[in-house]
Amino acid sequence: MKTRYRDVVIIGAGAAGMMCAAEAGRRGRRVLVIDHAQTPGEKIRISGGGRCNFTNLNTAPRNFLSQNPRFCISALSRYTCQDFIALVRRHGIGFHEKTLGQLFCDQSAQQIITMLTDEMAAGGVDLALSTGVETVEAAADGGFRLRTGNEMIHCASLVIASGGLSIPKIGATGFGYDIARQFGLKVTETRPALVPLTFGPEDLARVKPLAGVAVDARVSCDGTGFDEALLFTHRGLSGPAILQISSFWRDGRDIVVDMAPGVDVFDLLRQARSDSGRQAPVTVLSRLLPRRLAQRIAEDHGVETARLADLGDRRLRTLADAVGAWRIRPASTEGYRTAEVTLGGIDTRELDQKTMMARKLPGLHFIGEVVDVTGWLGGYNFQWAWSSGWAAGQAV
Repeated sequence: MKTRYRDVVIIGAGAAGMMCAAEAGRRGRRVLVIDHAQTPGEKIRISGGGRCNFTNLNTAPRNFLSQNPRFCISALSRYTCQDFIALVRRHGIGFHEKTLGQLFCDQSAQQIITMLTDEMAAGGVDLALSTGVETVEAAADGGFRLRTGNEMIHCASLVIASGGLSIPKIGATGFGYDIARQFGLKVTETRPALVPLTFGPEDLARVKPLAGVAVDARVSCDGTGFDEALLFTHRGLSGPAILQISSFWRDGRDIVVDMAPGVDVFDLLRQARSDSGRQAPVTVLSRLLPRRLAQRIAEDHGVETARLADLGDRRLRTLADAVGAWRIRPASTEGYRTAEVTLGGIDTRELDQKTMMARKLPGLHFIGEVVDVTGWLGGYNFQWAWSSGWAAGQAV
């Protein structure tokens, strides 16, 4: 069996893995990146509608979820969004800011992938694609041995950058969690995050006719809320506000949707009744909402043919709450199939925050999505990939 020796082996040619490889290669380390996919950076390629929301100007530890919220501070503070932006600029990649500090490529996400592969090439990094890792073991004399097909690879440092369980159609697996458990590291509960929410049959029957309707909304759950767009779907609800709240929602809990943020809908309806009581409620609601949605709400409350003058304050309050405080309990999520990231992962108490190395086993590092650090929607998860990859790249 053929044997290769490397200073560093990185499993996973995604955002974190390539960033780590580029940094380690730049430091003169002999680096090999292994991935079972045919091309590197597949998740980068499909992100941001093909333009890659590669970071966020507002990146701060508060934008990340973890059982240990302070863990991400070290990496994020040592390799910031401005550091990555400087790298993007050095490669001549045009970009623009959308809402809420989100930065996207002007042209294509492929530019970010090419930038990273060029950085790896400049550091002499070897990239082995379409290559599966069959076994991983700690070597008796230090370091690690990996078997890939008919080849054995020895390395001093091993970095797991294999991602989470989200989007299995592009090859996502639980490989990183399996390696962690193999070496006695704890893995926190994992579940889909940044994912659309689905409804049970009764609720779905009411909202399914609204599929395709979008509205700006504030969506809240247990005291946390987000103001962004909401989209009705054939399965339930999606859109940025829903993806954001999905990371906080748990089975059996309600979400509260305000589809007219900043508007006192009850006061608006009462004023309209006073000014022109012959109006239909749907006429007033249509000033705030898409007409199809306004009609649905009016029908649900039996006022589709009523006049405002015929409705007392109690009826108006109920109607206003249907717009500004719609409380509903999702049945589930669309799962890992459409989830942008995986919440949970390698327990950060097992890792050194500066090097991303396992405390129990020197030389073994975990970076990116496989770790229990999950960002909000909007480029934060890519920034965690860059920051954690950079941190490990300085240490291997």
